[in-house]
Amino acid sequence: MPEAGVASTSRGLGRAVIFLGPPGAGKGTQTRKIAESYNVPHLSTGDMFREHVGRGTPLGQRAKPIMERGELVPDDLVLSMVEDRISRPDCGDGFILDGFPRTLPQAEKLDEILRRRFKSEPLVVHFVVDPNQLMRRLTGRRTCAIGGEIYNVYDHPPKVPGRCDRDGGELVQRPDDREEVIAERLAAYERQTRPLVDYYRGRGVLKDVDGMDAPAAVTKNVLELLAQK
Repeated sequence: MPEAGVASTSRGLGRAVIFLGPPGAGKGTQTRKIAESYNVPHLSTGDMFREHVGRGTPLGQRAKPIMERGELVPDDLVLSMVEDRISRPDCGDGFILDGFPRTLPQAEKLDEILRRRFKSEPLVVHFVVDPNQLMRRLTGRRTCAIGGEIYNVYDHPPKVPGRCDRDGGELVQRPDDREEVIAERLAAYERQTRPLVDYYRGRGVLKDVDGMDAPAAVTKNVLELLAQK
């Protein structure tokens, strides 16, 4: 069932939608809500890697040793997985990409795939967040070990400390939400992914959303934006 305040629709998106923003901008939370509202898949490269490796596909067999060494999977392999995934029937009415593309070369190659598959431009939703708030958001983030619900010990704490309101699962801090790791993640975003904002804005397909609003307000704003054809 859709969450309260998220209108349900079966009309689909009719295109690719890319959620873009720094770590801590709330993309993951909004991806789940919007995808559920529009009844479309939300895609992440991490899920694609795990699926291909688990199924033992040729792409998975190429990726597995690279991942086991802790190295970055080459762009050509990532893009092959993305193209494979978006060619499936459940993506026919559109989908949401969260966390991809990360670099300008990836964005340019993805554009080629989308033109070939969908004959249309993507819509890029850019979540704008005050950099000074990102560290607070990320260091305070806790995730339910059972259902994956996300809390923040500062701004959205659970009713019972350390326990999920929905299922009582333990709330854990991800290893990459430690302050020293976050600082490097934000620096990497500025180096690699920030240029995509200018790239997509220059093409007229990027829309800004205030990621500092309450989650429900952000969801409402994104839904209104997506309703504009």
